[in-house]
Amino acid sequence: MSDIYVDDLGQGYPFVLVHGYLGSSEMWTFQKEFFSKDYRVITPALPGFGESHNVKSLDSINKMAKEIINVLDQKKIDKLNLIGHSMGGMIVQEITKLIGDRVNKLICFATGSIGDIPGRFETMDETRKKLKKEGAQHSFSRVPPKWFVKGDKDKNYFLCENAVKNVSLETADNALLAMKNWRGKENLKNINCDTLIIWGDKDTSYNFDQVDTLNKNIKNSRLEIFKDCAHNVHLEQPDQFNNLVKEFISK
Repeated sequence: MSDIYVDDLGQGYPFVLVHGYLGSSEMWTFQKEFFSKDYRVITPALPGFGESHNVKSLDSINKMAKEIINVLDQKKIDKLNLIGHSMGGMIVQEITKLIGDRVNKLICFATGSIGDIPGRFETMDETRKKLKKEGAQHSFSRVPPKWFVKGDKDKNYFLCENAVKNVSLETADNALLAMKNWRGKENLKNINCDTLIIWGDKDTSYNFDQVDTLNKNIKNSRLEIFKDCAHNVHLEQPDQFNNLVKEFISK
């Protein structure tokens, strides 16, 4: 049995939400509340992160994907809608590579297909170097503000603060290493399900080239861009985000 934390709310068609780097199940607070009225909403906390901070972390996107698939198997979920944010977007691409026949609709949110993320505000190696030099807490106070247009003044920034409270340096570094070593571009042509790509035009983690690559290489995809949003559109404009996603998965 998987020992990671998994929130499982509501009834109906399964909708699985995978958080990103330094995230948690709680980062989907507004989505859980909204979608659990009509869907079975499943939000795992990845090993080492958030509510699963006591679980040993993983150092590859493939291992993280298999951890989520394990959760699906335990819950006997055969078909599902799937969304991944940032690093979680890499994980859902990997899940689709492994069990694509079980994914009904896919949402790649603020993510890309190249793990070391060309055009990011700094390279993965720079983040790893600063993490080890300055320590986890300083790094966690430095990076998440970049995910909001308003930085740490955003009214929902507290969710980021909650998420990183118990994350270890090892967990953070393992995730950076996992992303850096992952490549998903070659598999994009094999994604056959309807795919929605969401991006905020002020995102400094993933530039337009990243989401444009997804859109051009996934056959049945469409790109929706949120104006004046950064990396955390689901927290910056939750109502608009939720309505867009619901419109996509309910068709």
